[in-house]
Amino acid sequence: MEISVIIPTFNEELIIKKTLDALSRLVNVSEVVIVDGGSTDKTLEIIEAHTGLKKLKLIKTGEADRSKQLHEGTLHAEGDIFWFIHADTRPMQGCGAKIKSVMKYSKVAGGNFEILFDGESRWARFLNRLYPYLQTMDMVYGDSAIFAGRSFYEKIGGFRPAYGLFADVDLYKRLRKTGEFIHQAQKVTISQRRFTDRPFFWKMAGWLMLQSFYWIGVPAKFLTKYSKTK
Repeated sequence: MEISVIIPTFNEELIIKKTLDALSRLVNVSEVVIVDGGSTDKTLEIIEAHTGLKKLKLIKTGEADRSKQLHEGTLHAEGDIFWFIHADTRPMQGCGAKIKSVMKYSKVAGGNFEILFDGESRWARFLNRLYPYLQTMDMVYGDSAIFAGRSFYEKIGGFRPAYGLFADVDLYKRLRKTGEFIHQAQKVTISQRRFTDRPFFWKMAGWLMLQSFYWIGVPAKFLTKYSKTK
């Protein structure tokens, strides 16, 4: 079994090198496929200069749409397992081995990892306490480094871009219908930046509102359109 890591990027110059460095330390990763959505900073320069990976593919789409970028990455990936990682996600050593240890079973469609937000701020500590509870409530998001077997991914048709912000959640729910989904206790470290680019309280309140509406059945298309106006 070979693991293809797929990363969507858009203006990630502050974080992408740390992510690639972390991936270069994982012996079980066969290739990294990066799909860039039209970065205008030094993201592409940093990627092209990186030499620590066994195999690195850079695809340029010119459209910054995460779900479309991730799906595009699967079309260029050669592995039996797709591992979807955000540009600000840093897997810890052993994550690749954990994936292979569960994906050898034919009934396993995919899985994800425990999340550890970086930093020592009170907000990082709060998020680190919150996310395990979300997992127990069946709320699984893309920043938990979802992985899926190629055959299962192709069977369900992959990411559905129309779901926008909720494309990762939608993928998880459909994977679960086709096989087992295994949550790994191994951690991936992610940046708290998405919650600190504006006042945390309002950012968190908006996020919780959208998630709540989605989980009670409000169409994802409507919520995604609404979120773009905020």
